[in-house]
Amino acid sequence: MLERHADVISVQKPDVAVKKLKIIIAAALKLSNRKGFQAMSLRDLSKESGVSMGGLYAYFDSKTTLLNMILTEVTDAVDNVLGNPPLEVTQDPIAHLKWLVDAHIRLTEDMLPWFSFAFMEAKNFPAKERDMAVDSEELTESFFAKVTARAIAEERFRPGVTPLLPTLIKPLLQDWYVKRAKFRRRDVTVDTYIAAVQDMVLATCLPLDQLDKTSKG
Repeated sequence: MLERHADVISVQKPDVAVKKLKIIIAAALKLSNRKGFQAMSLRDLSKESGVSMGGLYAYFDSKTTLLNMILTEVTDAVDNVLGNPPLEVTQDPIAHLKWLVDAHIRLTEDMLPWFSFAFMEAKNFPAKERDMAVDSEELTESFFAKVTARAIAEERFRPGVTPLLPTLIKPLLQDWYVKRAKFRRRDVTVDTYIAAVQDMVLATCLPLDQLDKTSKG
């Protein structure tokens, strides 16, 4: 984030800037997820983060710039994680599909406030930033779409599997971070949820004689 927005961030010492950025972003996400990004004022952010108003302006020149910084990191995280699968996974589209489910859910678990923010606040973003949020969603779908297309082309899926599968998978992935409290109340762990989504997706796609051994593998 520091390198990407060096033209806006005026703090010269990287170690100081990174430490303070973590505090500011954590406070902004906490406030936004509590009361909404639009309702959050820079005075609120200053109080929550312990950084003076002048200090905040050393890192961004407006709330819109701050919003842009957060959304850019979410998209970059999706691209870096989902776009770099282990080599052994890429040899088989079914293994790759299972890995994508696992990787995406674990990523959103690690960055839960970031993804909750991007999803819940998107409707209130300015047009440019709203488009960024949509582009990030489409980026996620594109990884699943490529693997789905390969599985269909290699006849690994049973006949008639819809090419809309990536679009249908996305809400299952989003549920983990959008409705987190629901799963917490039910004591659903991240591993349990990943396995449930993988099983549901494969049950929709695979020939019946392949289901048992694929789920075990």
